[in-house]
Amino acid sequence: MNRLAVTEKIITAKVAKGIQWADVARKVGQSKEWTTALCLGQMTATPEQAKAVGKIFGLTAEEQKWLQVVPYKGSLPTAVPTDPLIYRWYEIVNVYGATIKELIHEEFGDGIMSAIDFSMDIARQPDPKGDRVNVVLSGKFLPYKTY
Repeated sequence: MNRLAVTEKIITAKVAKGIQWADVARKVGQSKEWTTALCLGQMTATPEQAKAVGKIFGLTAEEQKWLQVVPYKGSLPTAVPTDPLIYRWYEIVNVYGATIKELIHEEFGDGIMSAIDFSMDIARQPDPKGDRVNVVLSGKFLPYKTY
């Protein structure tokens, strides 16, 4: 048993039972974005969160313990993603990454946007020309310090 096997079991149960991530999130008590990342092997659960996920997906006590292990973050199987949706994020960073960096540095100074002190919200935005995907990323600014 390992974390990947638990993730695969969760995905299998999700498909078989027709479970929605938003429903899982409500039972776990976190956002759908964070809860999905947890279930896909990218976050660490508390014992209570692991128990809630375990109940939903039929995980054993041992499998629930794997949800509480700090994961090796970064789940893409290749350096350049091949999945079309994930590749578009890669493309966005390639095209707009320097712009994002420049504007953050101009506004905040020399530093980074945290992916640890971070939140994300994904929502459908109705549009007469075709619904849009609205993604809001919010990370704490961490300035580089001098020493």
